[in-house]
Amino acid sequence: MVGRPYDCLANPLGAVRFTFDKAVSSGSDPASFDRNDWGVADLFREFLFDNDGLTQVPMLTPSTVKWVQPNSLVRFRGMIQDMLGNEFYVGAYKNNDTWNTNKFTDVSQFPMGSSSNTRVWERRLLYCVPVPGQNSWVYATSDGQANTYTSPASREKRQRDDCSVSDEVEMQDSNNEIPESPSAKKMRECGSVLPESMTEGTHCGMIMVPDFDNNDFPCLVKIYDTPESDLKLNDVFEFIGVLTFDTDVKNDKNGEHELEHCFDQEELVNLPPSKVPRLHCLVHRKLSPDDLIIRPPTMEPKPHLMKEIRQSLLQHLTVILGGDDLAANFILLHLLSKVHLRVDSIAVGKLSLNLTGFDKSSISVFGNRINDALKNLIPFSQCIPLTVEYLNTASLAPVKDYQTNRLVPGVLQCAEGSHFTIDETQLQSGTLNSNGVENTRLLKDLMEFQKLEYDFKYYKMTMDADVRILILSEGKSNILPADIVIPFHPLSVGSTIVDEQMLNAWRWYLATVKSLPHSIVADMQKVVEDDMVAARQVDRSLGTEDFNRWLTMGRLMGVSFGETCLSHEHWQMVKEMERLRKERLIK
Repeated sequence: MVGRPYDCLANPLGAVRFTFDKAVSSGSDPASFDRNDWGVADLFREFLFDNDGLTQVPMLTPSTVKWVQPNSLVRFRGMIQDMLGNEFYVGAYKNNDTWNTNKFTDVSQFPMGSSSNTRVWERRLLYCVPVPGQNSWVYATSDGQANTYTSPASREKRQRDDCSVSDEVEMQDSNNEIPESPSAKKMRECGSVLPESMTEGTHCGMIMVPDFDNNDFPCLVKIYDTPESDLKLNDVFEFIGVLTFDTDVKNDKNGEHELEHCFDQEELVNLPPSKVPRLHCLVHRKLSPDDLIIRPPTMEPKPHLMKEIRQSLLQHLTVILGGDDLAANFILLHLLSKVHLRVDSIAVGKLSLNLTGFDKSSISVFGNRINDALKNLIPFSQCIPLTVEYLNTASLAPVKDYQTNRLVPGVLQCAEGSHFTIDETQLQSGTLNSNGVENTRLLKDLMEFQKLEYDFKYYKMTMDADVRILILSEGKSNILPADIVIPFHPLSVGSTIVDEQMLNAWRWYLATVKSLPHSIVADMQKVVEDDMVAARQVDRSLGTEDFNRWLTMGRLMGVSFGETCLSHEHWQMVKEMERLRKERLIK
């Protein structure tokens, strides 16, 4: 009897089991399966990316976790906040004459018995969280469209076309499917979709799901068959795999289902399965901030289009800044900055900005407008209200806690491309304690060198960063010397209402042009060198840092128009911006 193909969404472990049995029957040695996935990843990549299955996979969020069934296929987008090391588990075992596998699960689906013919394998543990500072519009986008979930009934027809393991291989009989875990069975009996209101304390034998919010929704991701070099702290990934939110791992007293070597006591205490969802990763892909942007299908990065979008965005920023078009131009270059090269201790491409001239009244108006604009334009942004009390009490750098064996996150631990707005207008005179002095140093190093120091108690490790920092202050910041200081001169308060289509175009523009390559041809190199020599003759205080800043501005000005080479026109625009800025500074 030929059964229907496995439901890759509702029963991914069925496909895992089928491909495992196929590999074993072909003569492959299960001992080698800890180093490869016997075709599982290829199967799911085909379903997800070749057969348009990705849009059917529900995104794991604080709202969807209440109704997504355990042992189903989900995807989770988040930042690697901590690496918890490796764990050993019984990956394969022989029951009578049949090999079974426990890969991609916490709970053994079949009795393990007392067979000594077992294979102990290893997997990596990643503690992942929503990206710090991730703005709300990012949650509503996924591969250029809204997150979707197709109900099991409406999926039935598509399953036959999309989830085939192989056209030439006969499917297993439906009686040989992997049995449900006890929790999955209970959930099915109570209904496949949980009401949104059901949270921790729900009865009917269901899994107790706690309340989460978008900023506090951790996920323990278990990684298989991936080199350590492919996964780094603070990287943002989309993990697609089998969800286990199962209390059976903790509550199974008889040990019938619990895998040996699976959890140590410390992990059970600090990361209980009933509180932290586990995702056994089948497929993963690294994401940049650009990957979170809706890409309009009709738009191509051509200079004339970039020029049009640039002009509309610049007008919007000018309105946000009360008609200060010079500050708007500097904000635009600031938003396009990124570290594209490191030479010794110099992070080439960064462009921190300090807007001065704010007081209590103007910060309440324009400070909020700037923060709201940034939240609407870039994926990750945070605001730090800098005061003496904050510096003395805040935890800015991550610190290793050896009692829990966890990396306690700091405010400055963030993903590549993040933006920090630092409000200094509330900063008054006071005494910094040792923590305040250390936090001040951390902020300076992050802004100047794009590096953040992690405290592992017995030693410290410096990690590269790529963040943009904007300082709003009354006078020039003495704590955080920015690359560019410009007095802020607002003239009026205009309307800032913008439709979503225009916002999507600006987001796409910022993400696209920021990644463009850029160079200076030989003729323009001579022009730039001559201008720098002439400037040095007029002002002997100019140094290497000033010239590096000009070159960075030249590059950013060029890419802001969608150009990959610096033109004479754009270089003149940079020089004019610098001239106008210096005029403001001396007034």
